[in-house]
This record gives sequence, structure tokens and C-alpha cells, in this order.
Amino acid sequence: MKFYISATGIKKVTISNPGGGIGKGGGCAAARRFSGRTLLLMLLVLAIVLPFVFVWFAFLVLESASGCDSPLDCMGLRLFRGGDTSLKISEELTRALVEETGQDGNGTGKKGSLESFDELVKEMTLKRRDIRAFASVTKKMLLQMERKVQSAKHHELVYWHLASHGIPKCLHCLSLRLTEEYSVNAMARTRLPPPEFVSRLTDPSFHHVVILTDNVLAASVVISSTVQNAVNPDKFVFHIVTDKKTYTPMHAWFATNSASSPVVEVKGLHQYDWPQEVNVRVKEMLEIHRMIWRRHYQNLKDSDYSFVEGTHEQSLQALNPSCLALLNHLRIYIPMLFPDLDKIVLLDDDVVVQRDLSSLWETDLNGNVVGAVFDSWCGNNCCPGRKHKDYFNFSHPVISSNLHQDDCAWLSGMNVFDLKAWRQTNITEAYSSWLRLSVSSGLQLWRPGALPPTLLAFKGLTQSLDPSWHVAGLGSRSIKSPEVILKSAAVLHFSGPAKPWLEISNPEVRSLWYRYVNSSNIFVRKCKIMN
Repeated sequence: MKFYISATGIKKVTISNPGGGIGKGGGCAAARRFSGRTLLLMLLVLAIVLPFVFVWFAFLVLESASGCDSPLDCMGLRLFRGGDTSLKISEELTRALVEETGQDGNGTGKKGSLESFDELVKEMTLKRRDIRAFASVTKKMLLQMERKVQSAKHHELVYWHLASHGIPKCLHCLSLRLTEEYSVNAMARTRLPPPEFVSRLTDPSFHHVVILTDNVLAASVVISSTVQNAVNPDKFVFHIVTDKKTYTPMHAWFATNSASSPVVEVKGLHQYDWPQEVNVRVKEMLEIHRMIWRRHYQNLKDSDYSFVEGTHEQSLQALNPSCLALLNHLRIYIPMLFPDLDKIVLLDDDVVVQRDLSSLWETDLNGNVVGAVFDSWCGNNCCPGRKHKDYFNFSHPVISSNLHQDDCAWLSGMNVFDLKAWRQTNITEAYSSWLRLSVSSGLQLWRPGALPPTLLAFKGLTQSLDPSWHVAGLGSRSIKSPEVILKSAAVLHFSGPAKPWLEISNPEVRSLWYRYVNSSNIFVRKCKIMN
């Protein structure tokens, strides 16, 4: 074998075989010449590519300090997965979070977790944590943040309800100025109603409206809205029952603002002369309600005010001091308060009337004692938040055997009472019996308030009214009733903590109440009620 190398450079390499010519070995020689050119090209390509490979490998080594467990791991991920590591990282992160959740058990955050994103970045950078440690620290941080958000929402709800328990300064001002007016102005002490209208107080041909309240401004709005929307205002007679401390300002207001209605009677509880037996029963009733209230409060306190999902507002609303107010519980004694009346409409002081109520006295109760709205505007058996299960403890057999938990509770606040039919029943006695049964059952039958035992006492004696007569819930945090329903309702009831005279009331419906406030009254202006 002989080698021939050209003197001008390595342009051609010829390999000859002395044992034969080109013949059979010609094809082999051509293949070898082709392989030589390929080798040269490969050397040139490597000379160009190797620097880039070196830089790329150096980049992987630097990146592995924070992103991978080792340089080989990063290089392997880039080589065998086409450079896309997001899928593997996502899977590892998910697996680490699941494992961390399983180790925590209840999924609550631990003390000592990081407080901010900056601290998380610093922790990961300085200590060069792997992905499992990152998942653990991140999860603890998120759980702690979630716990803080839930706690803030919970406290905001509690403070919102506490704000509803107060009496605004403007209402205090109004009562004080009216009390002073009663003492210095003879007109504020004039008889109510005037002597020529006294006979109407017991005349069954008139429409008798009863209001039990200690809020002067609220009572004025109820009467003003009723009169302004009445077809025949002279047919209405209003009976206001209040406590001793509110009697003076209440009397002064309606004595000096008699134009709102020709016949308004203001009577204080201290002016009633009840038998001793009735006084004892009233005291017993109030004491039992206080016991139920205290037990409910203690249960919430022991649980650190933690609530079952969906019961936050009901639980807090049951702690409202109004649940213990004497005037709220005296409704069960209305036949004794008005022995000469046969049919009345009872209105709460947090309602506003938008339509003539005259036809309510013509409503046939079909032998029942009370007429009330059961269903809401949303349809039959639609009463969100006020089904029997929202008031009663159906785990107790006494309740489950007498009521159905998904039945709607009738609305109080605007009711028609046939007092003549009431006196022929034992409703008031049944009410007292249920209270005593609650005591013997460990005060566990219902939430605090006057409505639950009232629903039991009036069971089977209630006539359903059209839902358009009474739309309630305007004192809640969110108004669910459509605007068209609010405009067409006869009575709007601000049931709930956010009464219209409070700053926490909903501005969307507050104006529906304030438009009936007598803004021209000198005391309303001085006390800045409209502000």
C-alpha cells in the first residue's frame, strides 16, 4: 500500500494497492475519499460549536445552585426533556403541597411562618431551599394569611352588629329637647287625643293601628307614612304604647305635631293598672327570656364566637338587647292592653308604609287569630333565612314533633289581629306554657327572641296574606328584594340590625324611610337628624 500526499496541502489523499488496479477496489477508494471530507467538515463544525457548548454548560452549572438538585440534573432535564422543566417542577410542587397537607392534618398554619413575600424570597435565597421546603413554607404562609383574613371578616361582622346596638346622638338629642319642651310648653302637655276625638279610641268603625315603641322618631315615621298614603286618613286611629322614660318626649312630639293625624293616643306602661297575677306572669316571662339569652351568649363566648357556616348573622342578632325589651314581649298581652278593641293592625316601629292599609281591616281571617305574610316575593315556600330551622333546635324531640323545619315562619312587624277571636282561645296561656317547657328542657328549644314561642303559641291560628303586603329584611347587610318589589310593597320592614336611623343602614333603601321624617320640625333641625 502506498500513500500519495499532494505538496500543495492536504487536499487529496490517495491510497493505492499494488496488488491490483482500480477494478474491484475502485468503489472502496471513493468511499474512503468521501469519509475524509466528512471528517474535515466535522472538525470545522466542532471548532465552531464547542465554545457555545462550554458557555451553555457553564450556565447550567450556575443555574443549578438555585433551580436544580445538581448540575447533572439540570443538564439531564434540558437534554432529555427538550429544555422544558415546568411540567416536572409543577408535579413536584403539587406532590410536596399534598404531602405537607397530609402531615399537617387539619391544614392550619403554624406559628413562626413567614409574614411577607419579601421574607419568603430571602428565606429561599439565603438557605437555598429545595422545592419541598419551598412548598412547606409557602403553604404555612398562605394558611396564616387565610386565617388572618377570616379573622378580620369575623371581627368586622361582630363590630357591625355591635354598632347596631347603640342609639345615635341625634335621637338622644331629640328626646332631651322634647322632654324639656314638655316641661316648659303647655301645648306639649295637652291631652291626646283632643276631647272631641276620645270616642274614636274604642269605635270599631275606625281603623285602629297599634305601635309598641320607645323611639319617638320611628313612631312619627310610621304614622306619617300611613297617613300620607291613606285614601281616607280620618278613618285611622293610632295607639302608641311606650315605657315610662319615653312617655314625656313621645307625648310632646304628637301634641305639637298634631297635623300628622287627627287621632293619636300615647299611653305609658306605668298608666296601666293590671292585676297582680298578670304582673307576676310578665315578670316570669321576662326572666325566662333573659335566661335563654344568657345561655346563648355563654355558648357563643365559650366557642370564642365561632359559628356554624351560614348562621353568623342569626347568632349575633339573637344577642341584640331588643330581644330582652319589655315592649317586644308585651305583644302576647295585646288583648289586655286594648280590652275594648276587636280588630287591630300591629306595626313595628321600623316599618314604613307605602300603600293604603284600609283593606286589611276587611280581610277575612277565616276564624284565625292573626293574619301574616308567610311566603316572600320569590315564590311559594320561599323564605330565605326565616324557616323554622332558623329559629328552633330540631334535634330536640319536643320541637321536631310539633313543627316542620323547612316550613316558613310568618313575618311579624305588620300583622292583623282579631282580638275577639284571640280572647276565645288560650294563646297567651300556651305562650307561658312553652316558656316553662323551655326551662325544663335546658333552655335549648329555640334562639333568643319573642318570635319562636309566639310561632308555637299561634300554631294553626294564622291566616296567610299576600306577600306584597309586607317585604322584610331591609335591615340586613345586603338587600335581596328587587327594586320593583320594594316599590310595590305596602309595608317595608327594616328587620335586621341596620335600622334606617343608624349610620350602618343600607343607603339604597334609607331614603325610603327618611322621606317621611318631618324635616321642617325645629327639633329635627337642631338635632341634625337629616344630616
